[in-house]
Amino acid sequence: MKKDININNFRNIGISAHIDAGKTTTTERILFYTGINHKIGEVHEGKATMDWMDQEQERGITITSAATTVFWSGSKKNKNFHKINIIDTPGHVDFTLEVERSMRVIDGVCMLYCAVGGVQPQSETVWKQSIKYQVSKIIFVNKMDRIGSDFYKIYNDLKKKLNANPVPIYIPYFLNNNFYGVIDLINFKLIVWKETNNGMFFDFFEIPEDYLGISNCWKNNLIENAILDNDIFIEKFLNNKNILNSDILMLLRKKTIENKIQPMLCGTSLKNKGVQCLLDSIVDFLPSPTDTAGVSGYDVLGKNITIKPSECEKFSALAFKIVNDPFIGQLIFFRVYSGKIFSGNFIFNTTKNKKERLGRILRIHANKREDIKYVEAGDIAAAAGLKSFYTGDTLADVDHFVVLEKMFFPDPVISQSLTIKNKSDEEKIFTILEKLNHEDPSFKYKIDNESNQIIISGMGELHLEVLVEKIRRENNLDLIVGKPKVSYRETIKKNINNIEGKYIRQSGGRGQYGHVIINLEVGLKGSGFKFINNIKSGSIPKEYIPAIKKSIEDTAKMGVSWGYPVLDVVVDLVDGSYHDVDSSENAFKIASSIAFKEAFKKACPILLEPVMVVCVEIPSESLGVVISSLSSKRGELLCIEDLSESCKILKSNIPLSEMFNYSTILRSLTKGRGFYNMSFGFYSEVPQNVLKNII
Repeated sequence: MKKDININNFRNIGISAHIDAGKTTTTERILFYTGINHKIGEVHEGKATMDWMDQEQERGITITSAATTVFWSGSKKNKNFHKINIIDTPGHVDFTLEVERSMRVIDGVCMLYCAVGGVQPQSETVWKQSIKYQVSKIIFVNKMDRIGSDFYKIYNDLKKKLNANPVPIYIPYFLNNNFYGVIDLINFKLIVWKETNNGMFFDFFEIPEDYLGISNCWKNNLIENAILDNDIFIEKFLNNKNILNSDILMLLRKKTIENKIQPMLCGTSLKNKGVQCLLDSIVDFLPSPTDTAGVSGYDVLGKNITIKPSECEKFSALAFKIVNDPFIGQLIFFRVYSGKIFSGNFIFNTTKNKKERLGRILRIHANKREDIKYVEAGDIAAAAGLKSFYTGDTLADVDHFVVLEKMFFPDPVISQSLTIKNKSDEEKIFTILEKLNHEDPSFKYKIDNESNQIIISGMGELHLEVLVEKIRRENNLDLIVGKPKVSYRETIKKNINNIEGKYIRQSGGRGQYGHVIINLEVGLKGSGFKFINNIKSGSIPKEYIPAIKKSIEDTAKMGVSWGYPVLDVVVDLVDGSYHDVDSSENAFKIASSIAFKEAFKKACPILLEPVMVVCVEIPSESLGVVISSLSSKRGELLCIEDLSESCKILKSNIPLSEMFNYSTILRSLTKGRGFYNMSFGFYSEVPQNVLKNII
């Protein structure tokens, strides 16, 4: 029965939130209530199914997104079986790529919020990511059993901070100031979970009299949001005619899929209350693959097309994650957008123009696997044995050329040097680093030409710390990690015109002749590096323009004044000359590099440093000392928010170079109760006094 499920009953969802909001704990309950696990694994005991990596169990945090599949027929067993593919994503900002690529392939997401912490900094990041990919959302307010929990404050914060439109469909019920159950506003019943059997069973009661007023108020709010823009149901409502629960569900589902509302519910996953309601809401409100607009791509002629989810179409899928399994080898996680593929079939990597045989198709459950014969439109699975596929590549039928829209990978913001103690392991390390780069495209490595050191780059200190520890453990290597390095950039402060670059050589035979004239302009902030060809008179033949462009771009990547990549500069090729016999691509490359370096030096070059948006969560009594510490780090305080009476959030812009080892400092200042996260904000000019130290 569970094997043959219609695509309309598929749900591809993610579970996302700020760190420590209870994502993995909630997923563990979902696995238990759907019968996948027969015992609940707890995060604090290091036994969570989805946190299967050693480092995840030791640190108590999610590092890599884990996938699993469950089947659900409703808490009252009154629905058809639904297949729910779940991706449990990390909450720490250093692993934001895991969230980014998960959002790319899911159709709906459950946003978790701590009932005390509320809308925390990383909550805002994942919310923006969900908007970017137009992912439908439901909201689960977790940890309602904690002292200081406030469901209605979270409701207001969602509207104020995220510009959300939450619509409560369950509200909390308290008895003697303790969270006791939830009120189902659609069916207008109180739900109370039994303390035995890990909350597997629950009872329905009439709503107590002291909660009838607030329940009616929120029921009306729910109906008003459901019928908005629907004249037929508005007329029914105004004429006091009964609106069926099935109609309310249908209207709410439609608006959720259109991203007009976000159904809101509550519970406490750790105390086993509210998770079955969450599963029902996933099925009732979040979209199936057929409810989505499809995925964008282009065909063999380069024409933009939209792939609609259907089994009847040709096979197409997107590889969104790579994992190197010690027993199976490289596993490719992929989302199927159309068609069906069987194990043993040949598939085509349209991104790289390579054909391969699909050996094994696997259903993944955290670190366990199950062989399946085929996978169809709307589903998520993994493939073993494919060698040419990497993250972001398109899988397709051999006679169906389509390239799906590419994935976005953030640029690294922090670097460290890596040294191998045992010289005989040097060749081995590059194979390992290449595999890591395939697994995690936000991780980069290179050889420093001057020091001959290996430089690794990532999204933060924790990101690199986790990766280095992974290399040590899995490969038994002795590594030395150097001090973190900041990824600076170079730019200019003024425009400069008509700078010549000439390369003329005569050596008896054929000579070398290249001559270019360029203008250098200050680009818009965040615009990157641009090259414009304004040769109109034919002073430089067209066949030499690509070589000129590449030479200037390569020189910009290497840096001019301090050896860092050039940013926010426009190079305008305006004139030049050539020789019928002596001109060549190489001569124009050298001339272009000479011109660019000369112009850059005359255009008032400056050094830019990455400035991070830093959100610090601290107890109120530590406010003064923490503000002082941020000021000492050249921080610009943006705002102070009240998270609760005893807790504050400080939002600041601080240069990355000042943030190394700040977690240790913050723990000391707040007696271990403060923590922070940071994300890249923008590049800013390095002050002269700091520049001297860098040089």
